[in-house]
Amino acid sequence: MMTPADRSKPSNRKKARSLLVQALYQWQLTGTDIGVIEAEFFTDNAMNKVDTTYFRELLHSIPAKVGELDGRFAPFLDRTQGELDPVSLAVLRIGTYELLFRIDVPYRVAINEAVNLAKSYGPNEAHRYINGVLDKVAASSRQTEIRANRSGA
Repeated sequence: MMTPADRSKPSNRKKARSLLVQALYQWQLTGTDIGVIEAEFFTDNAMNKVDTTYFRELLHSIPAKVGELDGRFAPFLDRTQGELDPVSLAVLRIGTYELLFRIDVPYRVAINEAVNLAKSYGPNEAHRYINGVLDKVAASSRQTEIRANRSGA
């Protein structure tokens, strides 16, 4: 049985993010209830090496805070949100959520993980776009952490 310490390993959290992209993609396109999507993912996927606590938190919190999340990255888009592909939108929501609400996740990790998700699941060059947008979200929401990193603290 996996302990809480095992569950929060970086590799297990990475797997949670990967499944989150897929779950949020499904939610965005179908509007299916989050509880139904969660049950499907726990039935259809091997969750033994996934940070399931993290997966559940983000799966339920992102839709609950979608207006706030979208409002935080929207000023940094060079197109309308409707013009974003669904994968990029899901990745931006995950990255923005982590930057705003998971201060235990360093801003560089949140951005890097989002870029990697975009490389794995998004269209060509989406990772560059995601990186640029999330850099700006981080600059507006994690100023203290960014200043501390730049000063070597």
